[in-house]
Amino acid sequence: MISGQPSPVLTDPAPINQRLGAHPNLMPYSPTGSSFSSGMYIPISKKKPGLLEDVLSNGWLDAMKSSSPPHKRHFKDFSVEIALDDTNFLYSSWMTKHPSALASFGQITDFAKGKKIAIFLDYDGTLSPIVDDPDRALMADDMRSAVINVAKYFPTAIISGRSRDKVYDLLGLAELHYAGSHGMDIMSPMHRISDRNSNLNDSIDTQDKQASLFQPATEFLPMIDEVFRTLVDTTKDIKGAIVENHKFCASVHYRNVEEKNWPTIAQLVHDVLKNYPRLRLTHGRKVLEVRPVIDWDKGKAVEFLLESLGLSNKDDVLPIYIGDDKTDEDAFKVLRKGNRGYGILVSPMPKETKALYSLKDPSEVKQFLEALVKWWEQNHSQYKQEEQLIN
Repeated sequence: MISGQPSPVLTDPAPINQRLGAHPNLMPYSPTGSSFSSGMYIPISKKKPGLLEDVLSNGWLDAMKSSSPPHKRHFKDFSVEIALDDTNFLYSSWMTKHPSALASFGQITDFAKGKKIAIFLDYDGTLSPIVDDPDRALMADDMRSAVINVAKYFPTAIISGRSRDKVYDLLGLAELHYAGSHGMDIMSPMHRISDRNSNLNDSIDTQDKQASLFQPATEFLPMIDEVFRTLVDTTKDIKGAIVENHKFCASVHYRNVEEKNWPTIAQLVHDVLKNYPRLRLTHGRKVLEVRPVIDWDKGKAVEFLLESLGLSNKDDVLPIYIGDDKTDEDAFKVLRKGNRGYGILVSPMPKETKALYSLKDPSEVKQFLEALVKWWEQNHSQYKQEEQLIN
């Protein structure tokens, strides 16, 4: 390592005092130091910067490949057909451990009877398809209707790696809770509309549309903005590279970058991060994500939202989280611990996961949400009949 150059290693976060609308019992990070999920934090090499050997030796390139599954393709080549048959066999075996949430819907709803359901949804790859241009990841109209109908009956939150403002613009539904930047920027409607057919909290004032905020990493904003601008400049000559500022994290997309250039783009990110020991790197689907070193993730966001809704640590609550990305594993782990709820992984192929159930793609997510609404309406028709008599 060059003398005088700080190595981008994991360090304890400084105290964070900025809390807006936070529950007093929920701390943004552990007072004894940071802890991260296994497989999420990629250690940064202490070797000389500027060498491609850095990203070859520290596991970055392997992580990039493993988090970037190839698109399905059909081949006539016999050997490839055999490989595809092997993949299908592996998927069938994997499905025995993580069965379809649609095929298991009766089992899920049997457990949900008499419980308050809370829905948590990732956006990209869950509500919208994965596309080459992140700005074109638009939700279909029928999916939007499914989300709107779910939110009528259940508290519903979108938890995304995108900035909160961006994901809110994509959905435009004021009745939802939004957690952007992997849960580091949470906005919740302060008052909810009361509905006897739903399990939503009663409203105090349906005219007040103000929202409460929770932002546990506010002090990192100038640092993330500085890193974003640096990454834009350093990757500008790599064809297909896209850098996004998600407010509390910065993302470098390499989906449209030729694979031969992946080591180069990883090395450039490595060389930028060497001067920022309070930032860490995580991997998503063909994206490198720079995030603050604090003990906060999508799992912590789920716990915070449940606490805020008064649904934490109760036997009559069933949280359901649907997501497709590695970052969603933190939420799956939280729900699996103590059988608190159900994690549902969206994936057309086998993946190591803490989720209990699976769905293949956004179209199956839509079917699941529609089935959940239909089940709730059918099982609570007596409330509708009572309201009709009253009116």
